[in-house]
Amino acid sequence: MKFGSLVANDNVSFVVKEGEIVSLIGPNGAGKTTLFNCISGFYKPFSGQVFFDGKDITGKPSHEITMMGLTRTFQIVKPLKDMTVRDNVLTGAFLRSSNKKEAQKIAEEVLHLTHLWDKRDMFAGNLTIADKKRLEIARVLATKPRMIMLDEAMAGLNQSEIKEAMDLCVKLNRSGITLLIVEHIMEAIMPISNRVVVLSAGKKIAEGKPVEIINNEEVIKAYLGERYYAKSKKLDRRL
Repeated sequence: MKFGSLVANDNVSFVVKEGEIVSLIGPNGAGKTTLFNCISGFYKPFSGQVFFDGKDITGKPSHEITMMGLTRTFQIVKPLKDMTVRDNVLTGAFLRSSNKKEAQKIAEEVLHLTHLWDKRDMFAGNLTIADKKRLEIARVLATKPRMIMLDEAMAGLNQSEIKEAMDLCVKLNRSGITLLIVEHIMEAIMPISNRVVVLSAGKKIAEGKPVEIINNEEVIKAYLGERYYAKSKKLDRRL
């Protein structure tokens, strides 16, 4: 993917297997969100192909890709702030059912799963940042996805909120949903990931199990840094 003379994604290639949690990491400007946009239909890549479930989805409109079961959240949350939490989730549920009662049932299940039921009648604009991020996930879940791409769902959260987000990711994965996650909080994402892909300056520089990535010299130099490497020795024992 290019923007003028800037190559934002340069020959990036990897596979996410059904049932996995794969993390996509790298420094700011590495091309992670651009890659999400290319996969999910917001950008049409200049070259290369994107496949989902064996089908070429390159350049397809985002709503068609969502209908196929592949959807994503956004780094900057954008709730429908003048609508209630329940109605925000209903917008996703109506993708799968035009029947209001069926859509309401889907929305209620998702609101319970994401612990937003007690806030269902609040206006979305009045939620905390943590709950807005939950709502972002809830709207996606209401579309009945097979795979979700989460773009920094833990950014700006405190430690207890991060733990809740981690638990939700694991719970979704155990329910059969495949996850591809962009995240900067390594202590949160590494323990729950099956594999990690690392981007730097638009290129893939590493891919492997979390324990391999945190000990990869190129990744330490390009992204993690020596301070994180020292902390990673504790994390290494948990992986």
